[in-house]
Amino acid sequence: MRSPYPLRYGDTPSPLPRSSHFQSTLSLHKLRRFNSLVLVFRLAAFCFTLAASVFMLTNSRGPHYPRWFDFDAFRFVFAANAIVAIYSLFEMGVSVWEISKGTTVFPEILQVWFDFGHDQVFAYLLLSADSAGTELARTLKERDTCTVSNAFCVQSDISVALGFAGFLFLGFSSLLSGFRVVCFIINGSRFHV
Repeated sequence: MRSPYPLRYGDTPSPLPRSSHFQSTLSLHKLRRFNSLVLVFRLAAFCFTLAASVFMLTNSRGPHYPRWFDFDAFRFVFAANAIVAIYSLFEMGVSVWEISKGTTVFPEILQVWFDFGHDQVFAYLLLSADSAGTELARTLKERDTCTVSNAFCVQSDISVALGFAGFLFLGFSSLLSGFRVVCFIINGSRFHV
């Protein structure tokens, strides 16, 4: 404990209390736990969007049946899910890097804004694609398309539903990256949870 009296020449200051080391270790554990949560959300977004794009890609039965690439909205669903899957794979690598190395890949200010901006853009892209896919699937059910090829419509519905699940987890990642931006703005140069 520090003395309440000022130091005189030749005196050595007393060491910092042990609680400051404990607090920095606690902050490090909180940061690691936060980054692990981000990694889990990014992994879930990757899995769902990859599955959605695979389900849409394999949704062709033959020349006399409808094919996914014949519909603009289903092409949009496939493209958006594939793009978000690639982005989520990249961000999973970034999260693993941050957890293992304790530092960001890019300079911290760039990394924080990169994550936040891209999470927002890709979440809106995915939401708009899956909304268009939902509307087309509903329209196809009103026509004879689903009576001719029920498997096509079911697989399209599954792809769109998986895309919405991917959007949900990307939205959670976006909330956490937004929280990280706010913490960065408040605390300055280092992110603290």
